[in-house]
Amino acid sequence: MITIGVLAIQGDVLEHVRALKKTDYSSQVNVLAIKKSGFVPECEGLIIPGGESTTISHIMRIEGIDQEILDNAEMPIMGTCAGLIILSRYQDADVTGLKLMDVDVSRNAFGRQVDSFELPLQVTGFDSPFDAIFIRAPVITNVGEAVNVLSRVGNFVVAAQQENKLGLAFHPELSTDTRFHRYFMDMVVNSK
Repeated sequence: MITIGVLAIQGDVLEHVRALKKTDYSSQVNVLAIKKSGFVPECEGLIIPGGESTTISHIMRIEGIDQEILDNAEMPIMGTCAGLIILSRYQDADVTGLKLMDVDVSRNAFGRQVDSFELPLQVTGFDSPFDAIFIRAPVITNVGEAVNVLSRVGNFVVAAQQENKLGLAFHPELSTDTRFHRYFMDMVVNSK
């Protein structure tokens, strides 16, 4: 079995679990909902879901989960929406990114909740567009040399990979298309 942790502080936790269970790896995946420290080291991969980045960052710090992630930073990690912000270099008074991806982000770049939208997204390596759902989404404004851009909306980078870290500005777990979760699972399996 492959143990995948889903940070369960806030956000689309159940939706990520369901998406993982719909991939080709469903019979091999054991999903661990992580609400406190002590569990990240048991995982072979980790998903940091969307939600409210201030809340996620704050509770991760209080619970010591942030340090556990940094101590196990060699594992594949996928961050979606707020999870992308957590993986990035972002820092302000409320949110401290883990700096696991060499990217800068802008929070809520597409506007407020009422400005949420869905669009077919061209993704490098996918044979057809991915139906991406953007909710108060961040964007990647700057990428380091080691970062591979996977998709853009206009001039904005919305999907990127740096080694075994995958950052997505949208919510793949809300789509019926599980290709990003399968892509992440491929990263986990190939990292062994």
